[in-house]
Amino acid sequence: MTQATADRAPRPSRPATKPHGQWKVDGTAPLNPNETWKQDDGGLNVRARIEQIYSREGFDSIDGTDLHGRFRWWGLYTQRKPGIEGGKTATLEPHELEDKYFMLRVRIDGGALTTEQLRVIGQISVDFARDSADLTDRQNIQLHWIRVEDVPEIWRRLEAVGLSTTEACGDVPRVILGSPVAGIAADEIIDPTPLINELAERFIGDPELANLPRKYKTAITGHPSQDVVHEINDFALVGIVHPTLGIGYDLWVGGGLSTSARLAERLGVFVAPEVAAEVWLGVTSIFRDYGYRRMRTKARLKFLMNDWGPVKFREVLEAEYLGYALPDGPAAPKPTSPGDHIGVHEQKDGRFYIGVAPTVGRISGEKLLDLAALIEAHGSSRLRTTPHQKLVILDIPKDRLESLLAGLEPLGLTAKPSIFRRSTIACTGIEYCKLAIVETKVTAATAIAELEKRLADLVDAGELEDPISLHINGCPNSCARIQTADIGLKGMMLPTPDGDPTPGFQVHLGGGLASSNREEAGLGRTIRGLKVTVQDLPDYVEQLVRRFVAARSEGETFAEWAHRSAEEDLK
Repeated sequence: MTQATADRAPRPSRPATKPHGQWKVDGTAPLNPNETWKQDDGGLNVRARIEQIYSREGFDSIDGTDLHGRFRWWGLYTQRKPGIEGGKTATLEPHELEDKYFMLRVRIDGGALTTEQLRVIGQISVDFARDSADLTDRQNIQLHWIRVEDVPEIWRRLEAVGLSTTEACGDVPRVILGSPVAGIAADEIIDPTPLINELAERFIGDPELANLPRKYKTAITGHPSQDVVHEINDFALVGIVHPTLGIGYDLWVGGGLSTSARLAERLGVFVAPEVAAEVWLGVTSIFRDYGYRRMRTKARLKFLMNDWGPVKFREVLEAEYLGYALPDGPAAPKPTSPGDHIGVHEQKDGRFYIGVAPTVGRISGEKLLDLAALIEAHGSSRLRTTPHQKLVILDIPKDRLESLLAGLEPLGLTAKPSIFRRSTIACTGIEYCKLAIVETKVTAATAIAELEKRLADLVDAGELEDPISLHINGCPNSCARIQTADIGLKGMMLPTPDGDPTPGFQVHLGGGLASSNREEAGLGRTIRGLKVTVQDLPDYVEQLVRRFVAARSEGETFAEWAHRSAEEDLK
């Protein structure tokens, strides 16, 4: 030891672990800039400034923290400036990527819409959003090209018909997914509509729940198809029949995808309908109080569940938040039918619901207006959005079905889509999203059209009957659920021989959620080096599907084949 070393003061000992920023453990002192501004002024408070200042003085008057933070609490994100290539996404600052226009997300809890509401959204699109409208895989409708000057009038129109953008984005309880056939399906176990309405009315916009560690996603279904992708939500309830306690819900907690995918876990409890809202509040409050706030990359509920496990989570829920034990409950059986509800189905009242597929959720304001008129002309006033970028039209009399189906086709909506159109979804992509690296909507539509032509021989021969899901995402964040698709594509820039990167995808294979041909959910397989350019995507999918058809065992699904196959057979 040198003298200099000997004279040096000893370093203070470091704590074994850094605090996670859990309010009930570490206190509420903010540990990062996001937590600081959320405590300084809550996201809900920005509405007054939008109405009184920003809408009058224009985009350049918007405070930076409001623009990139609090605006989200009201469903507003700046959209990507046109012409910025994907290779620059990670190198430019937000103000360099963003345009002076917004994406506006209309919140549709349970996916439930009236034709009056649909008409209002359609007219807003025409008047303020350059006729844009996208159906999302979370039952919302997103509009683009929105100016801050027009936001107060948009809110006025939406709220006049019972819609809102409140907490459609941000560190809050996001839209509540609900079964698109809630209350009407003949085989429904329980109608979750009263519960969804109660949660929305009691808790959305409540300041006590408006500062969560990060986003919080809810899904509730009472249909045996398990049609709300419950395994990838923070909180989910699935309808079940308890052998002694009757009808209620099975509780799942802690699912989420993004760059660290994790499936939700059952807590093993039976949730009676009369306590379901309090159980939701309890789980949500656990996330608020114990969720990790120091690092935003670890701030989703799935990370807490990963550390606690379902046994501890249940103990905390019952002991600290409910004050009573929940009874043990059974798991829901395997789904009995596809959860996208495509096609014509009889309701329990003798009328019919029709599930229709646009192409990867892309529609327009004018078509929404035409759709509202068409539905009303056929004796109905109700429809639903779905978690699969589809629409379900309700309450159609039997003698009006053929006329309605014929009227839907010119709108780009069909109840008999090809297996490729039915099973393909795509996120917003580089067209509007600041995080995106590649284009998605046009890429997906092109792939669908090509596959319909190239694989028609297999379809016509009856060798390809079940849809093979193709999910296309513009970046690693998995808004299009790439890890739970048969073929999931994560956008990235790929090297080329001449040195100029080209848009492409990393490929995930064999993922899926519980369905009528899958016992339980599982994540896709990622193979090192398995990447495909946008240009080569139709070629790759065609070759892969043909290999599957040639090599599968009897009754084997694509996902099963993809997981057992050698890597060279998947490239």
